Amino acid sequence: MSFTCLVTGGSGFLGINLIRLLLAREVRVRSLDIAPFDYPERDRVEALLGDIRDPAAVTRAMLGVDAVVHGAAALPLAPANEIHSTNVGGTALLLDAACRQRRPRFVFISSTAVYGIPDHSPIREDDPLHGVGPYGCAKIDGEGLCAKARQSGLCVPVLRPKSFVGPERLGAFELLYDWACDGHGFPVLGRGDNPYQLLDVEDLCEVIWLCLTRPSTQVDDNFNVGAEQFGSMRDNFQAVLDRAGHGRHVVGLPQGPAVALLRLLRALHLSPLYPWIYETAAHDSAVSIERLQARLGYTPRHSNRDALQRNYDWYLAHRAEFRGRSGVSHRVPWKHGVLALAKHFF
Repeated sequence: MSFTCLVTGGSGFLGINLIRLLLAREVRVRSLDIAPFDYPERDRVEALLGDIRDPAAVTRAMLGVDAVVHGAAALPLAPANEIHSTNVGGTALLLDAACRQRRPRFVFISSTAVYGIPDHSPIREDDPLHGVGPYGCAKIDGEGLCAKARQSGLCVPVLRPKSFVGPERLGAFELLYDWACDGHGFPVLGRGDNPYQLLDVEDLCEVIWLCLTRPSTQVDDNFNVGAEQFGSMRDNFQAVLDRAGHGRHVVGLPQGPAVALLRLLRALHLSPLYPWIYETAAHDSAVSIERLQARLGYTPRHSNRDALQRNYDWYLAHRAEFRGRSGVSHRVPWKHGVLALAKHFF
């Protein structure tokens, strides 16, 4: 299928995985990102260096494209004002340009963070939205902008993926992979028997593809995206420890004291873990994918275990490349802070 697609955040974890899928299906790809596009595919991609908050950069990026996948976002570790200006202000600029240029398809990558701390499971698309922290609230505001753009005639599929993993993913998951690789166990809040759904990035990319190519009557809606097969939080962590092969196990921690300590460490800037991670980790966390299955005819193929072990294998193959590096994106390790010392107790 021949068309031109703009991918915002093309240099990021989701961006590169999606771009590889689009190139394999003979789509012409343009990327817009504040980070350089430093992948082997750079000769096959029109990579623009720019900020989605810059009207000139957005106008240039939108010229001549047939569809947009908007994945660029400031992540929860960023300052609150940067999260809002990027995730809301940048989204507004892109949607305005898409409406003015009459682009027929605009896929918005939202998050299940819009649902807040789960109080039931599974969560459905029509459940109330209660964002946790600046990131979750900004995603809700971004979805509101998408709803207004639909009223202007734009087709805007909104995807709410669970936390997704796969090749190129580090961020918070690198803590688990690092501890497992070095022969340590890993802690879980409480018993860890709460169901906790994840997602493989390959499945997310397939859903994006369907949203780009299926009739607008099928895709112009909000869709949860998560693994069909998933276990508990303990199962998730143990899958990686099993892959590491050191015979280590998940260790349960008292939930109340552990969360209180993580809150304190976060306030003191001694831990990279933000509230969305530790406030939801001990809750049942799953979304219904019935709408996805019924409307798009797609069921995610990878289980939690498959996704995590696939990501861990990629981490092992590339671990040496990231020594001494850290940042706030999903493509690099986050600073471990005091948690670098904590791993020696497990």
